[in-house]
Amino acid sequence: MGAAGRVADGQVPAGEAPAGRVAAAERGATRIADRVVAKIAAQAAREALAQAPDDQPGRDRGKEPHAAVTVRHDTARVRISLELGYPSDIGGQCGTVRRQVAQRVKALAGMEVPEVSVQVERLHSASQARRADRGRIR
Repeated sequence: MGAAGRVADGQVPAGEAPAGRVAAAERGATRIADRVVAKIAAQAAREALAQAPDDQPGRDRGKEPHAAVTVRHDTARVRISLELGYPSDIGGQCGTVRRQVAQRVKALAGMEVPEVSVQVERLHSASQARRADRGRIR
């Protein structure tokens, strides 16, 4: 049965709208809220930091990463604030975070990410973590 037969039976070929109706793809737009993009970016930063080896000195990083974003059209500029263990390759970890955040935001939100700025708020040394674990001794 040809296309004419399907239309006569009330069925419309895929991708076409019935007469007088607007096709689904042309009805509107999807807008992703800035806070959703920020959550995606923060999760991506956590994923990137979790990839560090377990034996890396100062692996305890304290607070979870926090993200702030500015979205214009289909472009997101991201700022990540995080804490890192010390001693470690700070530049390497920041580069990994930048790449992971840009890839995940593009994949999950469909937005270009031309800029990811990473702010290291605090460094945690392995010796500080050991002292905190011991607590106060009298």
